Amino acid sequence: MKVGSKHRVWAEIDLEALANNLRWIRYGMGDAFDVITVVKADAYGHGLPQIAGCLMQSGTHALGVANLDEASAVRSVGSGWPILMLGACFGKAEFEELCHDDVIATISSSSEADELSAVACKREKDVLVHLKVDTGMSRLGVAPERSLSLARQIVELPRLELEGVFTHLSVSEDEDEFTHEQLGRFRRCISHLRENGLTLRKVHVMNSGGIAYGPAPVGNMVRPGLLVYGIVPPGRRKPVIDWLGRLKPALSLKTRVGLVKKIGTGTSVSYGRVFVSPETRKVATICAGYGDGILRSGSGCLEVLIRGQRCRVLGNITMDQTIVDVSRVTDAQRGDEVVIIGEQGGSLITALEAAAACETIPWEILTSITQRVPRIYQGMAVA
Repeated sequence: MKVGSKHRVWAEIDLEALANNLRWIRYGMGDAFDVITVVKADAYGHGLPQIAGCLMQSGTHALGVANLDEASAVRSVGSGWPILMLGACFGKAEFEELCHDDVIATISSSSEADELSAVACKREKDVLVHLKVDTGMSRLGVAPERSLSLARQIVELPRLELEGVFTHLSVSEDEDEFTHEQLGRFRRCISHLRENGLTLRKVHVMNSGGIAYGPAPVGNMVRPGLLVYGIVPPGRRKPVIDWLGRLKPALSLKTRVGLVKKIGTGTSVSYGRVFVSPETRKVATICAGYGDGILRSGSGCLEVLIRGQRCRVLGNITMDQTIVDVSRVTDAQRGDEVVIIGEQGGSLITALEAAAACETIPWEILTSITQRVPRIYQGMAVA
C-alpha cells in the first residue's frame, strides 16, 4: 500500500527489519534458547495481527501477550502457535476463554490453580501452565519459598500440566547488583524445584534488558520485547553483546505539513501562550498531535525532520496539530513529509531520542501511537 495524499499521519512498519531482528536474536542466543516474542500492547504499537504473522514466518517459537483479547488476535492469524498469557486471569470467565483459545496460563497463586483446574475439567481440556515466581518485581508471582508447594499443587490438580517456570527482571538495564540478586533467587528456586522431582521443560527470565545487558542468560527460553522491534532498552549498564548494532528499528512515524506562515515578534504560539516568539520567524503547522500519539510532554522539546532538517516544536502540542519552527527550511511548503520518528535526508530521530525529549521511555512512545494512525506495512508478505 503506497502512502498517498489522503494520509495526514501514518506509521511505516518495515517487516523485513523485524524479521532480521528476530534472526539476530536467535543467532545471538544460540540453539539452546527458544524465543517467546512479546507482542502485547498491539505489538508495541506496530499492529498485532500483521506483526504476529511476520514473526510466525520468521521463526519465533512462541508469542507472549498481556490479555486474552491479544491472544485471540494472535490465534486468528495462525492456529497451533504457543501463546503465553503473561498477565493474570481475574476470574472464571477469563479462564473459560483461555481454555477455549488454548492459551498457556500464568499462575501465581493457589486459588488461581484451583479455579483453572475446575474450568479445565468442566471443558475437558488439558491446559499448559507456567508458574510465575516473584524475585523482586512485586507484580505477579509466588514467593520463591512457596514455589515448591504451588508447583506440586499444579502437578497434582487434574487437567493442568506444569510446563514452565519464569520470573521477570525489574532493573536489568540499570542495576547490576539487584539483577544478580534476582537471578540468584531464580536459580535457587529452579534448583529446589528440580531437586524435589519437578520436571520443567521451559525456564525463562531474560527480557530485552536481560538479553542486552546480561549477565549470562538463565534458562532455555528468552522473552524479547523492545529488542525485536529494533530498539535497545536504554540503561546505565553496559551492553554485553556485540550484535545489538545489527538491529534496525522497524517503525517510522510520519505526518505532513498543513500550513506554512510567518509570525511576528511577540506573537504567542498554541494553547496556554507558553511560547511567545522573540523574533519574526517562519512556522509550520503539522497534521499530528497527541490524538495521534505525539506526547504533549514533548511540547517545546521534540524535534521533527522536514526536508532533512531538524525543526523544534514551538508551544504546546495540541490534539490534532503541532506547530514547529521552519525558519531554517527555506523551501518548506504545504504537503511536505514530516518525520517524527525515523530517517529523512540522512538525518535520524529515534524513538529513544523522542522518549528523552518527552522525559519518558521508548515503550511509551511506541505504544502511545493511536489507532487512528494507519500502519503501512513494507518489506515482506504477511501470512
